[in-house]
Amino acid sequence: MADTFLDKVYGATPPENVCELYDAWAPSYDAEVTENGYATPARAAKALAQHLASRDVPILDYGCGTGLCGVALQTVGFKVIDGCDISTQMLARATDKAVYRTLDRVDFDAPPDIAPGTYAAITAIGVMGAGAAPISLLDGLMSKLAKGGKLVFSQNDLARKRRGSMARIHEHLDTGSATLLHAKVGPHLPGINLKSTIYILEKN
Repeated sequence: MADTFLDKVYGATPPENVCELYDAWAPSYDAEVTENGYATPARAAKALAQHLASRDVPILDYGCGTGLCGVALQTVGFKVIDGCDISTQMLARATDKAVYRTLDRVDFDAPPDIAPGTYAAITAIGVMGAGAAPISLLDGLMSKLAKGGKLVFSQNDLARKRRGSMARIHEHLDTGSATLLHAKVGPHLPGINLKSTIYILEKN
């Protein structure tokens, strides 16, 4: 069944279709991804913990979905976590996990309406890729960080193959606007033999 949902995700391009898809997926999302060994949230949280000394600084979980990344962040010790997502049904499941200080709905592929530096780190796990937000969202999320802020995001194997994905990342590095702190390939959904790369960019 996870294959079926993944096929639907990667075929969804209009924003309204993406939102409808995730609303429909919300009731079974946790069970399906967990059944396939969903490992990316825990890997991302552990990576951020290695590069962010304080566990008391606020973190924004952008595209939080049902809250699995928030749970992972809390597990490694982060205490102040806000979340946002395009799907009201996903947000309802995230509310039930009781790990977020606040939860808000955001528009498809739009950066949050916050002042730069509001958060010490922004996570965007499984957010930019096929059937989700375009890699250009990377620019908007980086713009919401102050100097020294960290952006933690993932690209699964399919997302990395999409045209422009790696170029957008390298643009930030090549222009000196960001420093790459972490880039590591590891398991994403082992049940379907899919891997992902966790990146951490620090804003210069």
